[in-house]
Amino acid sequence: MQKPAGQYLSKREQQIMEILYQRERATANELMVLLPGSPSNSTVRTLLRILEEKKQVKKTEEDGKYIYFAAYPRDKAAKSALSGVVDTFFRGSVTDVVATLLDDKKNRLSGDELDQLQAMIDKAKEEGR
Repeated sequence: MQKPAGQYLSKREQQIMEILYQRERATANELMVLLPGSPSNSTVRTLLRILEEKKQVKKTEEDGKYIYFAAYPRDKAAKSALSGVVDTFFRGSVTDVVATLLDDKKNRLSGDELDQLQAMIDKAKEEGR
């Protein structure tokens, strides 16, 4: 199976993907109704075409209508997107990513979250990663 493209999505593309992950599948008309801000039919269809080009969305035809669905499970797409961010903004350094997250004053980690991270680090060390 091909790896999801690690391309960035616009806000509107992210909204479409979120709907597709929640509903599993939708037509362009359904997306047009569900998206905030009442985008036009042509806008939604253009975004779906772009998402197809980015290999994020696939479609099938049923009863003369195209039904769109996410090309990859959410977790696989998330890993691919995160990998792209790590490579692009942190020169491939996971340590720099974690340091940035730990230093983020807006989204402070709770003591429980820090304990969970420590447990994951300890487990990774035991497994020799």
